[in-house]
This record gives sequence, C-alpha cells and structure tokens, in this order.
Amino acid sequence: MTHKPIRKAVFPVAGLGTRFLPATKAIPKEMLPVVDRPLIQYAVDEAREAGIEQMIFVTGRGKSAIEDHFDIAFELERTMAERGKSLAVLEPTRLGPGNCAYVRQQEPMGLGHAIWCARDIVGDEPFAIFLPDEFMHGSPGCMAQMVKAYNEVGGNLISVLEVPRDKVSSYGVIDPGERAGALTEVKGLVEKPSVADAPSNLIISGRYILQPEVMRTLENQEKGAGGEIQLTDAMARMIGNQAFHAVTFDGNRYDCGSKVGYIEANLAVALEREDMADEVRSIARAMLE
Repeated sequence: MTHKPIRKAVFPVAGLGTRFLPATKAIPKEMLPVVDRPLIQYAVDEAREAGIEQMIFVTGRGKSAIEDHFDIAFELERTMAERGKSLAVLEPTRLGPGNCAYVRQQEPMGLGHAIWCARDIVGDEPFAIFLPDEFMHGSPGCMAQMVKAYNEVGGNLISVLEVPRDKVSSYGVIDPGERAGALTEVKGLVEKPSVADAPSNLIISGRYILQPEVMRTLENQEKGAGGEIQLTDAMARMIGNQAFHAVTFDGNRYDCGSKVGYIEANLAVALEREDMADEVRSIARAMLE
C-alpha cells in the first residue's frame, strides 16, 4: 500500500522566547545560532533531507528576521561576489516563493492553535511538524528516519526518545503497544506523569507526522492545560481511529529551549566540526582544569 507523500512541514515559531531574555528581545529564539547556523536553519535542513518541499512558518509579531533569513540578501551577495567570496554558505538559506509560506498566530493560544493556523496551506494531506528548539542531531536526520517508517506503516507518527525513568515527569510520555525495532505502537499519550504512573520511559520529542484530520480535531477542541489548545489532546483523540506509531530516534536531542541544553548543543556540534574540534576540546579541557 502506498501512502500519500509528506510534502509539507509546519514550523511553529511564534513563541516569545522569554527564557532567553534579553537575547531574544529583538531576535527570535529560533534565530539563535548553534555554532554558525540558526536553530531554524537546522530544522529546515532536516526537513529537506527528508524530502519535504514546502516549509510553512507560523510566526508572530517581531519574527520578521526569520523571513529575512530565508530570503535573498541582494546587497550582501553582491558585496561577497565583488570580494571574490563564495556564496555557497548562503545556499541553504534560500527558500523560493514556492517552497515557503508564512502565516501569523495573532495570539498565543498554544501549540495546537499554532498548527491549526496553518490549516489552509496544509490542505487535505499529511504533514510534518518541527519544534525548532528541540535540536535533533543525528545522521540520517530525525525526520528522514520518521518518513522511512511512515512509508511502511502510514497513519500518524511521533518521534520518541528513551530517558531514565526518574526524568519522565518533565515530558509527554507514550503508552506503548507492540514494539518492532525502532517502531512502537501508541495506545495513549500522558502529559507529565508521575514516575509511579508513567506507562513507559519513551518521551515525545518535537517531531510529528500527522494526518490532516488533526486540523478538524483542533477546530472543535476545548482549551486544555494552561488555558491553551494543546496538540497532545488532539493527537490523543485520534488514537484508535487511525494508525498511530512512535519512532525511537537514533541520535541525540538537545533542548535548546533551556540555556544548559543550548550550550550543550553548541559544544556537541563544535566537537564534530573538523575546522574547530581540536581547538574547542583543548579550550574546554583548560577551562575545566
């Protein structure tokens, strides 16, 4: 059986990034760099690697830097060309009009509401969701791993990671069914369970492939935790009606919504870069001593 291909991805980037103030007063948190690429660029690169063609950004006020980043910077490119500098470094930042769209989330009503704002562009086809501040680092990328699984089983998929059991109460956790390799059937979703009540140690991490029916579920959904429209609630209502699986990501996740996770991501990427790994390692050693 062939499944409709995943051609579109939604990036909810309307959040205020208050945990990183004052850095995020004038710069969207998604534009904070990990070494020399903004977080949102890593997410878009991951989407492209998975064969996704159209990027849909759900933005808010003060997020125009994201649009500028994926536009052509004519003056910059001309100056670089005149100075004989290669433009290859800018190539991944170009998204043509057919490859990106921007919609506004005018009030902060939760992740579910942000996804719902993209309903007209998503249309009646399955789509991916990326939470850019969850930095998923691996090869192949997290979404490429998920698309491969989707092509086998179809339906809805979420990315999960195994964490130590005593850490589960900070996350959304899946209630697992049958497991086959990296693929686990999802019987339910539990938001921030106590350690004693957690059905597994598989936590939901910011990548999803969802069927378009989720938009209709979100449309009629009551507000949930924090007075917001929660994506988890909408997904939970689809379990049992459609195939629902989790893919255990073979790679590392860095929570770039937290300062410590952000520093960890920078170190991890720097230590893999041939142009700086040795220097960074010796700096880190010297500081630790």
